[in-house]
Amino acid sequence: MADKLKVTLVKSPIGAVPKHRATVKALGLSKMHKTVELPNNDAVKGMIAQVSYMVKVEEA
Repeated sequence: MADKLKVTLVKSPIGAVPKHRATVKALGLSKMHKTVELPNNDAVKGMIAQVSYMVKVEEA
């Protein structure tokens, strides 16, 4: 299993629930199609699960 995850924002959070918008911002995603590398841990996986309809995840 990879120790990093590549997370890309593929859907705009404009119409999303405010809590989900805050989660996207906390993941470090501010613009569409921006990709960030995050550690593969339970906290990050929980955040990704919450906004899974807006992000694409790959192993880095």
